[in-house]
Amino acid sequence: MILVREVFQVKYGKMKEAKGLMKDMVGMMPAPAGGPTRLLTDLVGPYYTLVMELIYKDLAAFEASMSADMSNPEFGALYQKFIPLIDSGRREIFTIV
Repeated sequence: MILVREVFQVKYGKMKEAKGLMKDMVGMMPAPAGGPTRLLTDLVGPYYTLVMELIYKDLAAFEASMSADMSNPEFGALYQKFIPLIDSGRREIFTIV
């Protein structure tokens, strides 16, 4: 099993809008086999941090999910609205021991 964390630095004052769009996007995604998707926001550390955590069986399952999501036109339209709200981001992938 792997844990995928999508970490976004949201532009100042745009967190409410970014969270709403992210919740809508998550609602369109098929649930990964490892459990429900979690959305997290910062309590300490860099301000305006939004994290999405997903658990997959393996990297192949993650890649298949990404391909399915990005080929969905409705998901793509929401993603295009999400992009301008973000200053930066990164992906972290961990093996669950």
